[in-house]
Amino acid sequence: MKFLKYFALLLLSMSMFTSCFEDNDDVLRISGVQEINDFIWKGMNAFYVYKADVADLANDRFSSNKEYGDFLNSFSSPEAIFEGLRTQETVTVGSEQIKVDDFSFMVDDYIALEQALDGITRNNGMEFGLARYPNNASNVFGYVRYILPGTDAETKGIERGVIFNTIDGTQITEQNFRQLLAPDTYTIGLATFDGNDVTPTGTSISLTKTQYTENPVFLAKTLDVDGNPVGYLMYNEFTGDFDAQLNTAFGQFASDNVTDLILDLRYNGGGSVITAIDLSSMITGQFNGRIFTTEEWNVDRQEQFGDTNRFDNQIRTGAGINSLNLNRVYVLTTRSSASASELVINGLDPYINVIQVGSTTRGKFQASRTIYDSNNFGRNGANTGHTYALQPLVLRSINSVGFTDYFGGFTPEIEVAEDFSNLGILGDPNEPLLKAAIDNILGNRSPSQYNTLELEIIGESKMSKPNYLRMYKDTDFSELQK
Repeated sequence: MKFLKYFALLLLSMSMFTSCFEDNDDVLRISGVQEINDFIWKGMNAFYVYKADVADLANDRFSSNKEYGDFLNSFSSPEAIFEGLRTQETVTVGSEQIKVDDFSFMVDDYIALEQALDGITRNNGMEFGLARYPNNASNVFGYVRYILPGTDAETKGIERGVIFNTIDGTQITEQNFRQLLAPDTYTIGLATFDGNDVTPTGTSISLTKTQYTENPVFLAKTLDVDGNPVGYLMYNEFTGDFDAQLNTAFGQFASDNVTDLILDLRYNGGGSVITAIDLSSMITGQFNGRIFTTEEWNVDRQEQFGDTNRFDNQIRTGAGINSLNLNRVYVLTTRSSASASELVINGLDPYINVIQVGSTTRGKFQASRTIYDSNNFGRNGANTGHTYALQPLVLRSINSVGFTDYFGGFTPEIEVAEDFSNLGILGDPNEPLLKAAIDNILGNRSPSQYNTLELEIIGESKMSKPNYLRMYKDTDFSELQK
């Protein structure tokens, strides 16, 4: 009932916007692209967290239906108006200019977006990164991060650490990599990498994508570290449909009486806020009911939706959380660690010792939600004339001591860069990032032994997913009506 009341207030505010033109003689009649543009403006006006920074989103921007209609018609496509309504503000981090909003997006097929949020994609099973050549910055090579079970890549024998530099016989470059990797079937040309030179081997492998549902709990095991049980979890996306599997992994850690946890988020670009809260509650448990994060929405929505997120003791299915009650956690990160992964780091930091190992994270503290073209912007009753949906940034996340706006990401306490010429085996105690965490647990840290030379990563396999590097507020409003 709380959200029903809030949406009634939202609908009232939208009706007030429409009625402000009633004294004018002009009548607004919209159709086609203009109808979609109308939805985009109203959705961004209602929810965009940076609304105050965009003059065209002001509640009093238009004095008549004609002026509003002319504005909608001034954009040739839905994509054009959406881009025009995003803030163009930047912030300076060191010597770099970073966009305040680098993450709001729109889709023309919300079915595909919904599937991606549930972990369903078209996938050949080869999860990879793309790096520039050290000696030729325009050329790019791929390195395999991990292989999904039951996929074509597994069948073809591809393993972590495999290097490839061509697709269908064409050298991968910074200009063509998206186009080359888009088809459902393509052939990779294998190569070797010695830390400086990429050398083709003459071998090629054809791979085909099929619809696939990825379990983000990729590895969960208990390691014997000098006689002490240490939990290791490689978790690759905050996908709500797999919260039970995540909780089961922590149940096993609890049964094993782990004394430490190493949480591997190096390739985790984010996902559900609720799952991030639950994961943090699994790591701890002693802070149930305490503030995890608060939310800052735009001024019109703050009173309605500005939640305080708290540590809890149940996952979304209602099952009790398996908590470890730890006072410290090791988190393995790279530049691909973003949004909900960073939310876990930021939310836990005021409460326990969070020791970050690896390289600096992406720097995303805002969350989005899906906005549909319906009377209340929910899924129920969505316009059947198109499948556009918005995924704008709707809130800034702030931890319990007020920290937010970490545009530059989180810098690790223990810096270790992945060496693409020797990635190691995930979950093996000698894998470089995992070894650095274990060394710290044992008090054997030797920074000079760790690789800190990073190549520039310009893309990865998940970049084609519509929810890439996103953190989303996944409250279900599908049943709300006027």
